[in-house]
Amino acid sequence: MEVDQMQRECLDYTKSLFLEKGFLDGQFLQLQQLQDENNPDFVVEVVSLFFEDSERLLNDLTFALNQKSIDFKKVDAHVHQLKGSSSSIGAQRVKNCCISFRNFCEEQNIDACLSCLQQVRQEYCHVKNKFETLIRLEQQIVAAGGSIPMMEFSF
Repeated sequence: MEVDQMQRECLDYTKSLFLEKGFLDGQFLQLQQLQDENNPDFVVEVVSLFFEDSERLLNDLTFALNQKSIDFKKVDAHVHQLKGSSSSIGAQRVKNCCISFRNFCEEQNIDACLSCLQQVRQEYCHVKNKFETLIRLEQQIVAAGGSIPMMEFSF
């Protein structure tokens, strides 16, 4: 496949994550703008840290919600961290789930919290798959000698 075609495919895919699916928000564009030739793996590194943090937090949340006596302040602290982490990379749907989750923590609604945990886990899995596809597309472009295309519109 030609580099130009791969770049168009990558841009189309990235746009779909914003426009059609609502997976990402403008924060991801800002993250991409911080990447340059001095730090070509910046986005991959930040996204990888997001994956590690999110998986740890999801495990912590699962553990905390499976206790006989649930510490809702601890659950809320984990959800708050996950919300901040997802917000910092533009994972909009994960962030939005965390907002609802925090409200149910405040109400100490265990059933709603468990439901939110499943929803957050599902949204995280979706966005992780989308990021992995995007990273793979970008790596193919670079391997073919091209540069990663940047979206040129704002939200």
